[in-house]
Amino acid sequence: MKSTYESPLCSRYATKEMQYIFSPDFKFSTWRKLWIALAESEQELGLPITDAQIAEMRQHIYDIDYDKAAEYERKLRHDVMAHVHTFGELCPTAKPIIHLGATSCYVGDNTDVIQMREALLQIKKLLVNAMAALSDFARRWKDTPTLAYTHFQAAQPTTVGKRATLWLQDLAMDYERLEYELSHLKLLGCKGTTGTCASFLELFEGDRDKVRQVEEKIAAKMGFDACMPVSGQTYSRKVDAFVLNVLSGIAQSCHKMGNDIRLLAHMKEFDEPFETNQIGSSAMAYKRNPMRCERICSLARYVINDSKNAADTAAVQWLERTLDDSANRRIAIPEAFLATDAILTLVSNVISGGTVYPKVTEKHLKEELPFMATENLLMDAVARGGDRQELHEVIRQCSQQAAARVKLEGGDNNLLELLARDERFDLSKENLGEVLDINKFVGCAPEQTEGFLKEYIDPILDENKDLLGMTAEVRV
Repeated sequence: MKSTYESPLCSRYATKEMQYIFSPDFKFSTWRKLWIALAESEQELGLPITDAQIAEMRQHIYDIDYDKAAEYERKLRHDVMAHVHTFGELCPTAKPIIHLGATSCYVGDNTDVIQMREALLQIKKLLVNAMAALSDFARRWKDTPTLAYTHFQAAQPTTVGKRATLWLQDLAMDYERLEYELSHLKLLGCKGTTGTCASFLELFEGDRDKVRQVEEKIAAKMGFDACMPVSGQTYSRKVDAFVLNVLSGIAQSCHKMGNDIRLLAHMKEFDEPFETNQIGSSAMAYKRNPMRCERICSLARYVINDSKNAADTAAVQWLERTLDDSANRRIAIPEAFLATDAILTLVSNVISGGTVYPKVTEKHLKEELPFMATENLLMDAVARGGDRQELHEVIRQCSQQAAARVKLEGGDNNLLELLARDERFDLSKENLGEVLDINKFVGCAPEQTEGFLKEYIDPILDENKDLLGMTAEVRV
């Protein structure tokens, strides 16, 4: 029996890797690593902390007694002090120096930054694999003509691969923003209750150089280049807003792609993966609903809207800090990452396992090609001595007749047949076939596709080749 709420982001959607990053085990073991980094740095700068105390702390990084911590928190109403006492019971020798000089945000905020870094690295891995799948797809179908749409009305043809580069370019832009945020993440450091380092200045007896060095040492031990140059009690919540904007951007890109594929599925030009025993509808057994792309769009809307949480939080922080950010951030940040993780997994799955139907795209092209070919037919007839204005009027009248036949009677588009009957066009089967060569209508689409992949995408994939090759498994 399951009698308590469980987030579907964990039970249905996100990968185990992302779930671990925001798990209690990761969070509280990181707190303990930060306490060790603080103690080591303080010892290296002359405070009376022994090797034995540090060794004792190292022995107990992962054996976390959650029941004991919950018992302390009920008593103390303070989560950090609950874990200080829980850790202290395991480390009686080190207990007097655990958390020395620090405020709660030392472990809380620094861990948040570490979690976001690890989560961004997981998102980067998923993003690069989604880009690789789209790159393969675009190359495979770069020469396959398909009807392009503006306003979802038939326009000039493109190719299946060229259309995919539009999705891929959006993700490449997201990749650039992700790399920027990853490279600019900094720890909060250990600046004390209002960001002035007063407690550490006291510990180091007024030695400002040691106060500076302790932060540098902690940053290096935790794998960061630097700490925030200034802060209140917390790091600026704009950092959260910047990071969640990256996730929102990815969600926007994937939503656009998912919507496009849903439209293509309706036109029977593309099917997302459909497993042997999969049921499309409980009522209509014949259906193949694009449920994966619908899920992409559904989760993407959540991430896009969730990013506003971080913006609102950054905007309303009071002076050196206020605590109305805490409960919101506990939900908004992990869930944005979990949902984006699920979205990118779905994108790779859909693109890698989807099916293109060239015969259907060809059928749709042939239905609209007569209208698109009229400009070419006009130029061809004029080149053979025809009157441009007179021929233009013939095309206009015949186009209206053909459109009426299609829309009012449900018939085929017979525009070319109507024009062929008119002696002023002098259309033979040979020159008609030449004018109607579909490859003349896709412009530079194949070359644009190959050029874009070679110049912009291949370098990204080559730079991240160690991240490639993951399997995009859809759990439900």
